[in-house]
Amino acid sequence: MASTVVSLSSIVLLCTITAVQGRKTLHHLNNEWLTSYSVINDIDGICKTMVETQGYTCEEHQVTTEDGYILSLQRIPVGRSSNNTDKPPVLLQHGIFCDALTWLVNSPDESLGFILADNGYDVWLANTRGTKYSNRHISLDPDDMAYWDWSWDELASYDLPAFVQYVYNHTGQRIHYAGHSLDIYWLGLREFVPNGDVAAKFAKDLCHILNFDCSNLMSLFAGPNCCINSSTIDVFLDHEPPPTATKNLVHLSQMIRTGTIAQYDYGNQEQNMQHYGQPLPPLYDMTGILNEFPLFISYGGQDTLSDVKDVQVLLNDLKDHDWNKLVVLLNEDYAHVDFVMGVNANQMIYDPMMDFFKVN
Repeated sequence: MASTVVSLSSIVLLCTITAVQGRKTLHHLNNEWLTSYSVINDIDGICKTMVETQGYTCEEHQVTTEDGYILSLQRIPVGRSSNNTDKPPVLLQHGIFCDALTWLVNSPDESLGFILADNGYDVWLANTRGTKYSNRHISLDPDDMAYWDWSWDELASYDLPAFVQYVYNHTGQRIHYAGHSLDIYWLGLREFVPNGDVAAKFAKDLCHILNFDCSNLMSLFAGPNCCINSSTIDVFLDHEPPPTATKNLVHLSQMIRTGTIAQYDYGNQEQNMQHYGQPLPPLYDMTGILNEFPLFISYGGQDTLSDVKDVQVLLNDLKDHDWNKLVVLLNEDYAHVDFVMGVNANQMIYDPMMDFFKVN
């Protein structure tokens, strides 16, 4: 517990559902799962296909979580100039229906992963369980229903601590963390593939019920993004969107319906008692964030996933936070995806973020 807490230097939240990941237990750690692995030579991996093609050095790593998921982690240790890094490691965490490609799909001058490397940071790119590059387990197969029995509770309890501990063990340095987003059970599914037939029918039915124009589904669900190059969207869509657990979507919908940030609700008091020892799932206490812990929160006025009212709930919980340890940046024109694919995100978001890193 202590080693993990001190290894985090600061947290950056680009859209703020990930605030939950930033504070939920970093104490379910068992270091025997987190020993270093050899660098992997994966010809079809992110390093070969997305990073080295842009002229960067890249390493493929693996991390095994305490509950047995084998996760992919890429490292960009130096920028294009090949100078040694002189700044701390930065762990980048993608959101739902995404993977580490989130940070690489724009040009090197517009993608946060490359920008940080070129500015001297040691960049680590996480891929959570269930995504294309993190689809293995020590005993389960993705065809097993049990493989998909998780929501972001487990992403916070197991995946994030495993990534943080691994990077800390590998570098011996405190870490900056930047996260984006995180952010049907009745269908009988355990895996939800966003471009599958079921997903297409689900989206079509939803559009019909709500009487929405669904010609632009990204805008429908994430808000009207102002600053994304259409060619970037094409590149992103060429890579099959990663699946997530249906349970994960159910968990997110529970929070939307109840207006609370809580652990997964198993649907009846008996099962909740079995899992939590109480009839209702425990709430996450965001006021438990240490007042002196450095936080950079950026959100968009057009974002429909992490909208302004939702962000204000978090900010209210942080009202006693040390004023010199909290930066809040609102971009009125930004929607959800602009934060990671906007052509001007470098100037609007990333430059202020790196200024924050320098003083924390």
